[in-house]
Amino acid sequence: MSERVEPGVRDRRDGLRRSLGVRDLMVYGLLFIAPMAPVGVFGVLDAKSHGAVAAVYLVATVAMGFTAVSYARMVRAVPRTGSVYAYARAGLGDAAGFVAGWMAMLDYLLIPAVAYLFSGIALNSLVPDVSRWVWTALAVVLTTGLNLAGVRTAAVVGLAVLVMELAVLAVFVVAAVVALAQDGARRDWASPFTAVGGFSLSAVLAAVSVAVLSYLGFDAIATFVEEAVGASAAVARAVLWCLALAGLLFVAQTYLAALLEPLTPGQLAADPAAQGSAFYDTVEGSVGHWLHVLVAASKAVGAAFAALAGQAAAGRLLFAMGRDGRLPRFLGAVDPGSAVPRRALLVSAAVTMAAAVWAAGRDDGLDRLTSVVNIGALTAFTLLHASVVGWYAVRNRPGNPLTDVLVPVLGVAVIGAVVAEASGTAQVVGLVWLAVGLLVLLGRRASAVGGRG
Repeated sequence: MSERVEPGVRDRRDGLRRSLGVRDLMVYGLLFIAPMAPVGVFGVLDAKSHGAVAAVYLVATVAMGFTAVSYARMVRAVPRTGSVYAYARAGLGDAAGFVAGWMAMLDYLLIPAVAYLFSGIALNSLVPDVSRWVWTALAVVLTTGLNLAGVRTAAVVGLAVLVMELAVLAVFVVAAVVALAQDGARRDWASPFTAVGGFSLSAVLAAVSVAVLSYLGFDAIATFVEEAVGASAAVARAVLWCLALAGLLFVAQTYLAALLEPLTPGQLAADPAAQGSAFYDTVEGSVGHWLHVLVAASKAVGAAFAALAGQAAAGRLLFAMGRDGRLPRFLGAVDPGSAVPRRALLVSAAVTMAAAVWAAGRDDGLDRLTSVVNIGALTAFTLLHASVVGWYAVRNRPGNPLTDVLVPVLGVAVIGAVVAEASGTAQVVGLVWLAVGLLVLLGRRASAVGGRG
């Protein structure tokens, strides 16, 4: 049974303050995801899927839906900060919990770095006299300050930014509909779902392996369970609603953009340099330069605040693992004034700053970062699904065979198909990161045995 805790009440042991409602949780989730997340990868997905970019996001939403249901089940069963780390530990044991947390750490530490880099690139395009690494570093400093000020402060500012992003998205939708009404579609009206020149399931799945990057972040809502009013019930609702809303927004905007896209998927595939700016180029050619500037500015601000939410989630994952002794215990402390895990947040910010600034100074920095982010999250999601089966079915706790066995099994199958279509670089980096984590786990166990001896 989920617990109800009054607003403003601190956890007696750790000092975390319950102050976030369902709306605040959804703000964090949608900020992390970003309502216009497909903007940066639209051209890549259009080329990979042969034009079926809306179908890609439809399939990706369903795929992530299995994961959302598993999160909702486990957050009710194990209402503790740490998300998939806490769930795998409860459902599968300490070792699996550490591995899940370790793999999720790759996701939570690098997704903010990618978002900060997106912000730096967008701001550099608007003010080219300032290097993108400078913009990137400034975004890290600003959002870290907000996170350190307290979870409520960050949520209030984040809500204002989210409203701005949704308003810009609404302007795009209206402008796109007007352009289509006046000039007609450049592709067949059904092609964003059926592809151009023939539908290919393998091509769509290959694109889904990239598109899941747009969704990563809805799961971060679960890391705030010990700071949520209504606790596990509120978090479970927020996770499901956030994913559903994000999927609707992604399908709608990519459908419209695909109809306005002047280049064919084949032309985009033959010109990789045009893929990154495809959405902006489409907007400028169909509507006008003013909308291009508006979308770019919104993307710059939105990406920075997506990183804010990601950094907050990463800090709470480090805090949970430090509190349990799976990482250095100094990370498991809460600042008494702001009621946030200050040390864990600062460590998260330092790692993210280093990765983002390094990538901002390289021409291939964005490719290198994005290639490794997905694999960590997908591995952690696999362990999440296994945790549901372990907690409810293996341990014979009261549950529902549909949500506690069938959904997790389908979720693992979908993730397996996506991982199989992921890039070789991502698979190798994921295996290396996993190997390092196993060595760390073995080292800590050997140290513990030696201490008892």
